[in-house]
Amino acid sequence: MKHARLDLARNAELLPQLSGTIGVFGQMDVDRLRGLLDLDLACESSSFVTNTALKAAGIRVDPVQSDPFEHAIVFLPRAKAEAQHLIAKAINQTPDGWIIVDGQKTDGIESIAKQIAREVPSISNYSKAHGKTIWFRASDAIALKQWQSEPQQNADGFVTAPGVFSSDGIDPASALLLEHIPTDLKGTAVDLGAGWGFLSAGVLARAPAIQTLHLVEDNAAALDCARTNVKDVRAQFHWNDALSWRVRDQVQTVIMNPPFHVSRSAEPSLGVRFIEAAAKMLKPAGKLYMVANAHLPYEAALEEAFKSVEVIERTNKFKVFCAERGRVKV
Repeated sequence: MKHARLDLARNAELLPQLSGTIGVFGQMDVDRLRGLLDLDLACESSSFVTNTALKAAGIRVDPVQSDPFEHAIVFLPRAKAEAQHLIAKAINQTPDGWIIVDGQKTDGIESIAKQIAREVPSISNYSKAHGKTIWFRASDAIALKQWQSEPQQNADGFVTAPGVFSSDGIDPASALLLEHIPTDLKGTAVDLGAGWGFLSAGVLARAPAIQTLHLVEDNAAALDCARTNVKDVRAQFHWNDALSWRVRDQVQTVIMNPPFHVSRSAEPSLGVRFIEAAAKMLKPAGKLYMVANAHLPYEAALEEAFKSVEVIERTNKFKVFCAERGRVKV
């Protein structure tokens, strides 16, 4: 398991002694922290689901820590730009302590370790279980502070942040979906897994009869970008789990480009759960507009949850569905 590497390194007394408050950043979960629970951890995660799980396990989540940390641990996320940003953030918040960076080879730890070694005069490492843990003094890594970045405009003029989905520009699947969302939508709608707000911005610009559009997103950094990108007063923003969030009254429309990856692993069942969640939000005769990669087998789940399902566009890469609610019990 991923967390065993840190446990083994600590048990073998390879890691430096850690005391005081330790900031924890990145792709963390309860399992990866189990061998560290004797320490005073202050975890920072942008994920609502992760925060909820950590709090339920009795682990402190402190996203607005103002005092410096004695030491910091960074679990590498999937995106390289986000990984660099989090390492720099840990260094900036830990002026004189140890920085520990842990990741799998599939997380890009080897590349990150080489980059760090070029800038830091002395680093130590421990390799195990298809991954690596490295550690170095924050005071030796001043050059890496330049890796920290702020949200900025992408090539399409939208504000995005390191690590959010499709940060470099408009996702082509979302662009295709927007082309097929009707402009005569009315009432209340939900953008489920809204990301940095491209679909919501487009729908609100095209559908003046929408009264309220709820943007539901697990990633706080993405939702902060959406608040900048979607200035329409009809937009309401919810940092929450798209799979469990519920609107008070059922809605006329749900739009979504659901995720289908957990870390680097494809998990089509995640998209199925988005379909089930969308169906529960909709009024009878309410409609779901959804885009998916062409190879993903969502038809059975849609037909189970909705009374009618239509593929309104199909390309060699994507397919766009319109599904009308009617079968699901809520």
